[in-house]
Amino acid sequence: AGLDRCSLTGRGTGTWKGKETARHFLMASGSDCNDQQRRVVPGTRDSIDEMQESILEEMVSRGYSEDDQFAVRISVEEALANAVLHGHRGDTTQPIDVQWTIDDDRVQVTVSDDGRGYDPEVIPDPTTEENLSLPSGRGLAMIRAFSDEVEVEPPGNRISFIRNRRGELT
Repeated sequence: AGLDRCSLTGRGTGTWKGKETARHFLMASGSDCNDQQRRVVPGTRDSIDEMQESILEEMVSRGYSEDDQFAVRISVEEALANAVLHGHRGDTTQPIDVQWTIDDDRVQVTVSDDGRGYDPEVIPDPTTEENLSLPSGRGLAMIRAFSDEVEVEPPGNRISFIRNRRGELT
């Protein structure tokens, strides 16, 4: 429903550092997609920080509250970290495709990697007693906690999430 507003609708190929790779591409249509932005970045710490800053700067310019900014920052960081650690198995040279749309009502972000994907239904609940000490497994739970809508599309290498505006910048 809501995640279809400005979603990716195709796949293609591209070249990243001389290597042919699968790519998602945007087929934006309609007035809701006019402000969609897209960036393909490597999975380095600097690139993750720059992506977060780009999105947060636009949120600030639209008057989003600090709570909304925090929620989106955490969700973007977790989605990008998951793409690097799980999708690309730690290879920071692999491309991560990030699309985002920010309007006066909500922020929508889609993060795609070229990994094999995963089934989100088999991720153990990180809040149960037996999983509290696991070193990973909290990223998706955090994205779900800070977002109003979350969709992991099969085969599991693309996640989209929406954060509805909660308040104004004070």
